[in-house]
Amino acid sequence: MENRENLCGSEQNQEQSLEWKEAQDSEQRAGEKPAFRDSQRPGSSRQKKAAVISDMTGFGRCAITVSLPVISKLKVQCCPVPTAVLSNHTAYPSYYFDDYTERMEDYIGEWRKLGLTFDGIGIGFLGSRQQIEIVRDFIRDFRKGDTVVMVDPIMGDDGKAYATYTEDMCREMKRLAACADIVTPNVTESCILTGRQYREQGWKIEELLDMAQRIGQMGPGKVIITGVQQGSYIGNFCYERERDGSGMKYKLQRTKQVGKTRCGTGDIFSAIILADAVNGVELERSVRKAAGFVRDCIRESVRMEVPLTDGVCFEEVLDRLRT
Repeated sequence: MENRENLCGSEQNQEQSLEWKEAQDSEQRAGEKPAFRDSQRPGSSRQKKAAVISDMTGFGRCAITVSLPVISKLKVQCCPVPTAVLSNHTAYPSYYFDDYTERMEDYIGEWRKLGLTFDGIGIGFLGSRQQIEIVRDFIRDFRKGDTVVMVDPIMGDDGKAYATYTEDMCREMKRLAACADIVTPNVTESCILTGRQYREQGWKIEELLDMAQRIGQMGPGKVIITGVQQGSYIGNFCYERERDGSGMKYKLQRTKQVGKTRCGTGDIFSAIILADAVNGVELERSVRKAAGFVRDCIRESVRMEVPLTDGVCFEEVLDRLRT
């Protein structure tokens, strides 16, 4: 049996926790903000944490279902905010869907009472203008000075916007991208954000740089244009603006394409980028790691004959992921 200190913590920690709870209760009764910010909560600063706002899909390995274990493997606490709950993703013939928009405010409100802040905030699929507005408020309230905000502007693929992404929704996504430090659009989404004409292949470095710079001018200092077709390779274009505005660096990284497109690979990629950013990993190194891990996931899924709709069996290779 473990001793009392291991089970319950030291007396000093218990006293700190009691003091914090009493102050919280008092402030909440008075209708004021918490007496303690997150950094003052006992033991709160010992591990980095990231909030991930996306849908929760029970089967099919995508969204929060893959983000949580991947971010956790990289030693960052993952704190989910569901935008919707699905039995399985929408590529299957039928599915259960529960829109969580009306409950997001109450859910997030409890975190406000705790005075939480996050080292990272990751934004995935958002299904309505109201959700985008809620997320902008979330960033405003939970961001601290060194918080990394990453937006994956999931709006479309293969040259077409998703049905829910009207012109108004696309404009709202541009406003949200302006709040980010890092954005990870695919080629279709980069074209939507910049007004460029889409094409499947044949992108020149100068064209990718122009799109990345235009997106960067909206606000984010780092842009990763994902899924650039390069013959038998898949490219990820990395763009990073110097903090003092004195210059920039960019590079097109290529990875040998294996298998076919699968659900959830973009969510895994973004989860690695977010956790690495929180951990201070250099952008190009992080993109190389994420692309290599996704490749390994697809290769293992092909070997195990996993159906395309079931995503990638990342669990089989998760131990290869390192901070």
